[in-house]
Amino acid sequence: MRLFVALVPPASVLDDVAVVVSDIRGRVDADVRLRQEQWRWTERAQWHLTLAFLGEVGDDVVPGLKARLARVARRSQPLHLHVRGGGGFGSARNARVLWSGVHGDVDELRRLAGSVAAAARRVGIDVPDRRYRPHLTLARLRVPADVRPVVEWLSDYTGPVWEADRLELVRSYLRAGPNGGSRYETIHAWPLGRPGSAAE
Repeated sequence: MRLFVALVPPASVLDDVAVVVSDIRGRVDADVRLRQEQWRWTERAQWHLTLAFLGEVGDDVVPGLKARLARVARRSQPLHLHVRGGGGFGSARNARVLWSGVHGDVDELRRLAGSVAAAARRVGIDVPDRRYRPHLTLARLRVPADVRPVVEWLSDYTGPVWEADRLELVRSYLRAGPNGGSRYETIHAWPLGRPGSAAE
């Protein structure tokens, strides 16, 4: 199964982001150049903060992975985070992905992401060792494009602070969601800083 580990903002935060994204989409549609680009906007149900993408994981590996992630969650504390601004991967001038940044307890967030990746590696999952950049993916472009105007529109946005207190192991079903995107299913969750699991 195709898995990743994530933090999912609460509904109130997603609602706030959705208002901004709706406005941005309207501006893109009104801009002659921008609307010609091949945008694929992510749906609200797909917004999450990836800590580690695990890829295809065998069923036999999942129990050990869950045990390791439970330990990471117990040893970690809730984080205070907020969504702010935006950018593009690889650059705003030539982007394939439009994102909004995540700020707040970012040092602790990076440590949590590192612990999650280490836990996955200990059960034999090959997690790439790269610099962690916390973000919510807002859109993908089929052909790289200059999204600097959109990044500028996002620059003034600061969302509400939320307490990230739950680590989620999520299964991704490719092309099973809205508009041909992925559909996500949380298969297990653990509260941060407390024993036990929040969901099975």
